[in-house]
Amino acid sequence: MTDDERVDGTESGVAETDRRAHAVTLHRPTHREVLWQVEEAFERGDMVTLFGRCTVEYDGRAASTLGLGNRLVILKPDGAALVHTDEKRTPVNWQPPGCEHHAAVRDGQFRIRSERTTPAETLDVRFEQVHQFSALSVTGGRDLDLQGSEEDLRQHILDDPDLVESGFLPLATERETSAGPVDIYGEDDDGAAVAVELKRRRVGPSAASQLQRYVAALRAEFGDGAAVRGILVAPSVTDRAAALLEQHDLGFVALDPTTGRPPEGDEE
Repeated sequence: MTDDERVDGTESGVAETDRRAHAVTLHRPTHREVLWQVEEAFERGDMVTLFGRCTVEYDGRAASTLGLGNRLVILKPDGAALVHTDEKRTPVNWQPPGCEHHAAVRDGQFRIRSERTTPAETLDVRFEQVHQFSALSVTGGRDLDLQGSEEDLRQHILDDPDLVESGFLPLATERETSAGPVDIYGEDDDGAAVAVELKRRRVGPSAASQLQRYVAALRAEFGDGAAVRGILVAPSVTDRAAALLEQHDLGFVALDPTTGRPPEGDEE
């Protein structure tokens, strides 16, 4: 058996395995041991994580090299590959879904190679030492059920426009202006135009300034003297935001995006 051979199968006693969850973990494995487990994980469609001392080389639309260091490498069954360091939330290097992962032991190193053809790109990770390996059968929950979004807030208002104020009539969503799209555009009980800006979290002065720009854009569009109002809808605002809203004669309505009601403590 040479270093360039690939080996399939699992050596008894090498890995700790939870058969119900199909989780396999190796601590400080030899290159040969981790190769066996990686090949098995690829066959099962597991997500693979490797932590160890490695170099990383990328060749494609550009070229980059990372010198020797301890890094976390994640290989997903959809073909994505991620290389993480100890900084930031985004990987320092990565390959998108659709790539092919290959594993081998060559020249005394454990090597992971992630490739795609269109465009031609290669990510080559060479481990001097693998400190930890895991193969995980991560499934389910792929479609994120996001609750409390701005879209939820929009739907609450469209279902019950009086949440903004009595007599409010929505006429359009994402209504274009020279300052950008207004979340909900409508008219109040007196026929004045109303721009409603939605925010799913507590907001500061930037949200008030954004709403003011929409109001100014609509006034410029409709001509001098046009009656245009602005209302910010969010769970809460900072003191500075509240002062800015008052300065520009803009309204504020406190609504929880999940429930469509005033946040607890704000109800009358």
